[in-house]
Amino acid sequence: MDWWPAYVAIGMVVGFLAGLLGIGGGMVMVPMLVFVFTAKHFPAEHMMHLALATAMATIVFTSASSVRAHHRHAAVDWAVARAMAPGIVAGSLAASLVAGFIPTRPLAVFFTAFMFYAAAQMFFEVRPKASRQLPGTAGLFGVGAGIGAVSSVLAAGGAFLSIPFLAWCNVPLKRAIGTAAANGFPIAAAGTAGYVLHGVAVGGLPDGCAGYVYLPALAPIVIASMPMAPLGARLAHRLPVRRLRVLFSLVLLALALRMLANLW
Repeated sequence: MDWWPAYVAIGMVVGFLAGLLGIGGGMVMVPMLVFVFTAKHFPAEHMMHLALATAMATIVFTSASSVRAHHRHAAVDWAVARAMAPGIVAGSLAASLVAGFIPTRPLAVFFTAFMFYAAAQMFFEVRPKASRQLPGTAGLFGVGAGIGAVSSVLAAGGAFLSIPFLAWCNVPLKRAIGTAAANGFPIAAAGTAGYVLHGVAVGGLPDGCAGYVYLPALAPIVIASMPMAPLGARLAHRLPVRRLRVLFSLVLLALALRMLANLW
């Protein structure tokens, strides 16, 4: 319990940035959890798995809140969300189970590569042009499986992949954002289940773990992040968000490099 202020601080930062910039929490939360878990001398071979699983578990709660907000504004295309959900669940669950077998350092390199991608996407505001229609049921299942798999390994809600895909398929941006939020819940739920199932059979984990999910960090992060997201959203209408996105992309790069240095 002596580390709860650190978890509260992580939750506040993640919630605020989610509201301000519309980003998922995993990209920020995982490096921060790695720093805390390193200071707590958690086993190095389980460090990334614990950080990814705990971050993924928090998204179960935050995504549910986000979906309700977007649904109230009729911004969720539930037909598309339902069509993608089976693939998302299958991809997320399979990837989280496989991730448990990947050593910490290769997993950290893979995660960092996507942090660089996310930072570049945010810095240059890359947005694909709408050029095609949504695929059929089989296509949406396949896309959902791919998005779920990558998001599960990165402890992300999938918006950084779902929104560009939906926008490319001529879904209006606000509706793409709402539908991506709806996709976030099955990604988080299935991914968390996979990390829990795999971690149950692993020895040498810290006390307070449910599989790879570190419960003493979960509750403070979730509780602290909830009130900060609306605050960030309100400030987004008053501050120069473009400059903030550029600054955040540079911070994301610094976090990625620092995390690699810690794990190496």
